[in-house]
Amino acid sequence: MNEKVHKMSKYPKIPGATIRRLSNYLKALEDLESKNEKVASSALLAEICNVNAAQVRKDFAYFGEFGIRGMGYNVKELKFHIKEILGVNREWRIAVIGIGNMGSALLVYKDFLKQNYKIVAAFDIDPVSVIGRISERMGKPVEILHVDMLKEVIKARNIEIGIITTPPGAAQQIADLLSETEIKGILNFAPLPVRSHGNIPLRNIFFTAALDNLVYYLSN
Repeated sequence: MNEKVHKMSKYPKIPGATIRRLSNYLKALEDLESKNEKVASSALLAEICNVNAAQVRKDFAYFGEFGIRGMGYNVKELKFHIKEILGVNREWRIAVIGIGNMGSALLVYKDFLKQNYKIVAAFDIDPVSVIGRISERMGKPVEILHVDMLKEVIKARNIEIGIITTPPGAAQQIADLLSETEIKGILNFAPLPVRSHGNIPLRNIFFTAALDNLVYYLSN
């Protein structure tokens, strides 16, 4: 798929599936904390995240010892450690490029801030019409600029992640532009795989791929 994802230098041999499950564990812990739960067992986390308790313990064992045998995990402490491992214990500054239906939805997605993801700029080839369309529905959630300003704004605002939500025909061109900036990572939601240049990590995310996977199991 011409997809680049750097390994975590501190934890170089962690399976990708474990990293994905850590995100689920974090959400589960945040929910438990909101209910004033102080301790969570591996069995409880497994039930919430639809895995087995042995898998939970194995996932955490990659990163050290967090719980106390027979007592479980301190919810607040484990949440802190997982945030540190995932790197979401600090703010990440994001730009969204392509403000169509998906791009517009991302601009007002409130859960981003809960995970320290902050969209600080948005870009489109026709920002004037986009601003009018968005303002009618939801106000102006973030500054929307012409894509020609991409490089200078990324540098000026210390933007680290670029999210591509353009039509497929423009996605690679935007990936090329981002590769010429100081961006640290690219997430592509356009329905066509793209490449980055140099050592910039890139993920191509396709909703239809998840549906294909589900339909395969439904059909077999």
